[in-house]
Amino acid sequence: MCASFFGFHPGMVITMLIVHGAYSFFTHTQVIGRIKWLEYVFVTPSVHGVHHASDEKYLDKNYGDMFTFWDRIFGTFQEEEEKPKYGLTHPLKSYSFLWQHFHYYFEIYELWKRSKGFKARWMAVFGSPANMDQDIRPILEKRFLQDKSNPNQRLRFRNYLYIQLGICTLILTAFTYYFDLLNTLDKVFVLSVIIITLINCGALLEQRKWIYYLEYARILMITTFFLYEENLTVFFFIPLAVMIFVEQLFSLSKYYQSMILQLETVE
Repeated sequence: MCASFFGFHPGMVITMLIVHGAYSFFTHTQVIGRIKWLEYVFVTPSVHGVHHASDEKYLDKNYGDMFTFWDRIFGTFQEEEEKPKYGLTHPLKSYSFLWQHFHYYFEIYELWKRSKGFKARWMAVFGSPANMDQDIRPILEKRFLQDKSNPNQRLRFRNYLYIQLGICTLILTAFTYYFDLLNTLDKVFVLSVIIITLINCGALLEQRKWIYYLEYARILMITTFFLYEENLTVFFFIPLAVMIFVEQLFSLSKYYQSMILQLETVE
């Protein structure tokens, strides 16, 4: 958008985004080792791997996404010396899509509440992340997340997770391709399904029992949308009544949790 504002043709911007996106696939692999001669100009998987590392010597390094000369100019270039340890310096204790995206806003708010005076609160919001109190995240995780007492267990029924992610990817691809042909309601519906599915996958990995009710909400949303599209919203109560009846008759919540929320020991 900024590039178009300064006079660059949208075709140029789109072409740049496509090339940049394609190149990112190359830089996010561990299959390819170091290519030293290429690192003088272009970002390689080794160079970009340093950017994603949590090792102290690799922090705040290799910001460039395609060219390395920017980091060399500003003094932030770092070659890979030891194999990087990928991830955050303080790993998140959650698979939740929502927590992964919004946890830092909770941390900022908690720091803001602790701060006294205008300057301290200003720095809590706009200051360096390095100044964040290290005890805030553990406190928030204890407050909002469940305790994982069995770290050596994993989900047994993983195919259900893979199927959801696969369908979600296909929907997102089709949504992007046909975006201009969709009306506002269609766009809101598709995005809602994608977001609920991502939340569902995180809840599944964390063995959240309320995932069953999230499934119901997704089914109800989908059926309601199609009833609306066919001008049959007057029958909205039918799928809702069917779901309530089936739950009362067969206790599907217990069956669902016993089948989907199964764990197996990791050896």
